[in-house]
Amino acid sequence: MPFGYASPEQIMRDKADYARKGIARGRSVVVLQYVDGILFVAPNPSRALHKISEIYDRIGFAAVGRYNEFEELRLGGIRYADINGYTYDRSDVTGRGLANLYASNLGRIFTESIKSLEVEVVVAEVGETKDGDAIYRLTFDGSVFDEHGFAAMGGQAEAVASRLKERYRESMTLADALEVALTALTEPGGERPPVGQLEVAVLDRNREHRKFLRLTGARLERLLAQTSTPPADAAESSGGPSGESTGESSGESAGPSAPSSGDKPSTPPPTGPEGPVDDGSSPL
Repeated sequence: MPFGYASPEQIMRDKADYARKGIARGRSVVVLQYVDGILFVAPNPSRALHKISEIYDRIGFAAVGRYNEFEELRLGGIRYADINGYTYDRSDVTGRGLANLYASNLGRIFTESIKSLEVEVVVAEVGETKDGDAIYRLTFDGSVFDEHGFAAMGGQAEAVASRLKERYRESMTLADALEVALTALTEPGGERPPVGQLEVAVLDRNREHRKFLRLTGARLERLLAQTSTPPADAAESSGGPSGESTGESSGESAGPSAPSSGDKPSTPPPTGPEGPVDDGSSPL
């Protein structure tokens, strides 16, 4: 047996563990459906490096992991979409076709390269109706998961997905969907990131031509003002087994007559998520 030999199974396990650890260091990303399309939400303190982007007029892209690696995937997807849309027809560019392309590339790199890509990707396509929406989540080894309703990846993805599952409802408004996403991304008892450290975008089926729209600045602040109770109040109102329905109904009906939050001492301003500022060298 040659010195340094390792079985193919061991090599694959080592590469998978390496990729999972790199992806887990990134901040979680949430993608979920709402009544008019698909919402993307990600904590991201960097104003230059985007985790959420547009691929085509009705297809969005979200990723977590090493920025330089998923940015290369994004650019490849844009080239694929432009060439196929120009050569054939714009309707021939689909989220499923793009997901298959990414799955092929990720699987080949995972199998043939010494180092696998430290990325996890979501490709989302908004349809003419809610039934036409599609969310595909792709992992570092090329596996494709057809998600229904919502998807979470990166960081503490299992915990985030669990909180999403508890609160997600079909046909939510955009404000309600944003509230659910932020609640899922915030650890129980933790502080939400400020507006300046949130990256939020939508695929809105009601928009003409390009469906992708970034929500920033005053537009995002107005949307956040429409959400229900702050995270501390929501955590207290959902303490019992029926806390989910109670928290939602109380958040809608509380309005100006909700004195519970006023009785509490003022809290310090929210801070950003832990970890270094993203400069492209660390996972996003």
